Amino acid sequence: MFDTRELGRRPGALKRLSRTVEAPRDLGNEVIGVPEGAPIELDLRLESVMDGVLVTGTGRATVKGECVRCLEPLERELDADFQELFAYPEADARTRPAESGEDAEDEEDTLFIEDDLFDLEPVLRDTVVLALPLQPVCQDDCPGLCSDCGVRLADDPDHHHDAVDIRWAALQGLAGTNQDGEKDNMGGAEAGVDEKQEK
Repeated sequence: MFDTRELGRRPGALKRLSRTVEAPRDLGNEVIGVPEGAPIELDLRLESVMDGVLVTGTGRATVKGECVRCLEPLERELDADFQELFAYPEADARTRPAESGEDAEDEEDTLFIEDDLFDLEPVLRDTVVLALPLQPVCQDDCPGLCSDCGVRLADDPDHHHDAVDIRWAALQGLAGTNQDGEKDNMGGAEAGVDEKQEK
């Protein structure tokens, strides 16, 4: 929670502040995110406007996860910029009678100041999650894992398997049998020639 009492309500009033907060649970997705309790550094600019307080800022945190190609752990710094208007409760009361349809839906998304305090967590959560990479990789050219044995290809660039086309695998077996048969036939033919010569 952030206190707006020192800022006051005179439109145009400004206040800057820096603060370090702990990351809430589930700040990320299944692959990458900010670990719970990790520090998030916030640089904020609070500006008083007619209907509330306009908050502009940046959140900096270390995100951890795993590469989607090779499954190795990865860690990187993330900067997430945001801007959000926190409305005064009375501003909501002034606009409520005119609400209908889309206005009512917009009102549901509006964040409010309560008892001169505003909660930045919903904004921070949306901003950080949207800034995370959908397919994080340890390096842009990560070759991933071998599809046959699972070895990490970055550790063994020359790794390969002799590929056998399954459509020809049965014929390879026949080819081996044929070669053995030909040898047997040749051996029999040579024996027949020898017998004739002896006679």
